[in-house]
Amino acid sequence: MTGSRRRADPPARKRPLFEVRSSTIHGHGVFARRAIPTGTRIVEYLGKRISAEESEAPHDDKETDPAHVLLFAVDKRTLIDAGQGGNAARFINHSCDPNCEAVLDGRRVFIESTSDISPGEELTYDYHLSYEGAHTPQIVARYRCRCGAAECRGTMLDPRPRRTARPRRSGPRKAIPARRSARGRGEHA
Repeated sequence: MTGSRRRADPPARKRPLFEVRSSTIHGHGVFARRAIPTGTRIVEYLGKRISAEESEAPHDDKETDPAHVLLFAVDKRTLIDAGQGGNAARFINHSCDPNCEAVLDGRRVFIESTSDISPGEELTYDYHLSYEGAHTPQIVARYRCRCGAAECRGTMLDPRPRRTARPRRSGPRKAIPARRSARGRGEHA
């Protein structure tokens, strides 16, 4: 037999679901490398587990925009800090018309698809950032949304009233609501 053999593509289940690359929404984003059906558990949101008190400590990184935190609340006492030991999930951008949601399973947070996602499409979820202070024009501008969705609300902040009191803090973080889905309570880089 002469000529070169062509290597077959690996089976779809072996190829990665996503890749991180530059995003038109913000900084880096996560994009589907192959079709992802509705209801697929895509990735776990990983990072160092810290206490609510640790999350309140001022960060000494003056170069970091304080609007870019990588915290995700697991419960009232525990947060995941993806800035320490985090994975690609921290790069999933916010959208007011998302194709994914954050889901709490026990004390773990996963990103799951809420619609069919085509190869090359950016993965997004609604952060629903909670903020302890008034939503002044300056705060809304600081957390402005760049998703470009037809029904964009203009901010990543959660417009819904809070049902329970949370510890005071100076900035937003991702929160877990009473239902199974996780709501945003901080942003990612």
